[in-house]
Amino acid sequence: MSAPIRRRAALTNALAQQLLDAAREAAAELGQPSTIAVVDESGHLNALARMDGAALLTVDIAQDKAYTAAGFGMPTDQWHEFIKDDQPLAMGAPTGIRRLIVFGGGLPIVVDGDVVGGIGVSGGHWSDDIKIAKAALATLDD
Repeated sequence: MSAPIRRRAALTNALAQQLLDAAREAAAELGQPSTIAVVDESGHLNALARMDGAALLTVDIAQDKAYTAAGFGMPTDQWHEFIKDDQPLAMGAPTGIRRLIVFGGGLPIVVDGDVVGGIGVSGGHWSDDIKIAKAALATLDD
């Protein structure tokens, strides 16, 4: 008799490296030294790059953006809209949910409808971080 289990789609390290390389290229084109983190579907780090000139704090922020995006399956910038009109959630979520990021730069990695991971970018304004993460995810269509 076999125990009931569930199987989940997961990204490979090759895919994580592809996204990392594309994000580094996009960050360089913007002139924005950044840290890029790619996590798997469970939020575990798969690939990380801190570009020359990226601030030290960007390392943790990029990882937490990727973790948040993978964990909830939604971009981190959507969290502000999600919680802003719900005072208990707005007060408690950012401080009470460990590693939650409520500003842009983290996107879920979706392949064939499955969230297989998350990518987080930190190094500039959150709107530029989003551009870099989107440029990386655009390589999924290639």
